[in-house]
Amino acid sequence: MTTAATSRALAHPGREDIRLEGVLHALADPMRLRVVREIAEDGGVLSCSHFDLPVTKSTTTHHFRVLRESGVIQQTYQGTAKMNGLRRADLDALFPGLIDSVLASAALQDTRQATRQPARVGGS
Repeated sequence: MTTAATSRALAHPGREDIRLEGVLHALADPMRLRVVREIAEDGGVLSCSHFDLPVTKSTTTHHFRVLRESGVIQQTYQGTAKMNGLRRADLDALFPGLIDSVLASAALQDTRQATRQPARVGGS
């Protein structure tokens, strides 16, 4: 690894330092869950600029930091782009079935919300 790449390395927890409560906290936020879902659907790594979140740039940066520091994603630089990949192998080894369950549940929730009838206003 070159010196330039080393100086731009981002801190990530080791597998043994990833905690369930940190992962659940990271996944509890709708914007962070959205990021994880997009990465999982892609199956690879996506740049931060790929995501079109309805929040400010500083808030987006915060969400990526929470995901990285909790051990949910791995971030690396490729040139000037910060790339994001799901730490699926680590998460599956530590918490078998958790990510699959969360992703499936989020998809079911989307389906329920999309098919839900709007509430009637007024009388009968």
